[in-house]
Amino acid sequence: MGPKLREVLEGVPTYKPGKPAAAGDGPVTYKLSSNENPYPPLPGVLESTIAAAGSFNRYPDMACSGLMAELSERFDVPATHLATGTGSVGVAQQLLQATAGPGDEVIYAWRSFEAYPIITQISGASSVQVPLTGGEVHDLDAIARAVTERTRLVFVCNPNNPTGTVVRRAELEEFLDRVPRNVLVVLDEAYREFIRDPAVPDGVELYRDRPNVCVLRTFSKAYGLAGLRVGFAVAHEPVAAALRKTAVPFGVSQLAQDAAVASLRSEAALLERVDALVTERDRVSAALREQGWTVPESQANFVWLRLGERTAEFAAACERAGVVVRPFPGEGVRITVGEAEANDLLLGAAEAFRKEL
Repeated sequence: MGPKLREVLEGVPTYKPGKPAAAGDGPVTYKLSSNENPYPPLPGVLESTIAAAGSFNRYPDMACSGLMAELSERFDVPATHLATGTGSVGVAQQLLQATAGPGDEVIYAWRSFEAYPIITQISGASSVQVPLTGGEVHDLDAIARAVTERTRLVFVCNPNNPTGTVVRRAELEEFLDRVPRNVLVVLDEAYREFIRDPAVPDGVELYRDRPNVCVLRTFSKAYGLAGLRVGFAVAHEPVAAALRKTAVPFGVSQLAQDAAVASLRSEAALLERVDALVTERDRVSAALREQGWTVPESQANFVWLRLGERTAEFAAACERAGVVVRPFPGEGVRITVGEAEANDLLLGAAEAFRKEL
């Protein structure tokens, strides 16, 4: 007999990272499978991490004081309303540890971010998955109706990963008004910087007078710090304090903290890069539609194609053409917007595949 492990771990799905690009001496392969930013670090960021690396024999600032001060000023929120973690997914797991356990329920749309069912099951709570609408959007009315006395937390991924679709202010505010005040609503805004639809609200503005709203943000996407793992939450003090209690001690490295501060201070360069990616996103979406594909309007740095049983076949065709996409077997593929060269290869592969349908 071996050690006795928790039964809730039985059947926990494994998180599947985006497949890496092929290595070797063959043709260049582009990785469009992980929603990474294709640009190098922002000005000043590499220098800050090199400087921090000189002292990584020491523990990082566990309170993330410098980053907290920077975020407090940037978002005009009290530092006591902030908490950090190892990416927004790390903070999401802390939220589950703080709110839900055996007998409790966690609600989220499906398909949505694939970590939600994993971290929910690990917490011992039960997942309640509410199907997206036919337009690949959160069905907030159905989610509201799914809330019971056992519900502890609701995730609203906005923009939604992997479909890129959004919920807008009027419907989101109406939904928040319907949710009981003892249920935490988590607005997961990992892709907030890519939104160009003015009707999509900023979750930080919604949280201000709603104690049961928590907003998740990350430095992994627009800021290009995916490899350093730093995210944060904006929430009222009881929730933020609980997040700090459930955080892994010293989980956010000093390199990550300093890089995040430097990134916040390079906002002009950030916005320029994000604008370029948005332009590419719109170009790719328009070209795919011209080819005959149904492409939901994306407000993120990726696009979604629902392919059903042909998902794996499409992904393989893309890989042969030199681009790796993210397949969700039996459902569809998520395609990260990358360099123009990579996007062109993707469009060529999609056009050739479309002609075979």
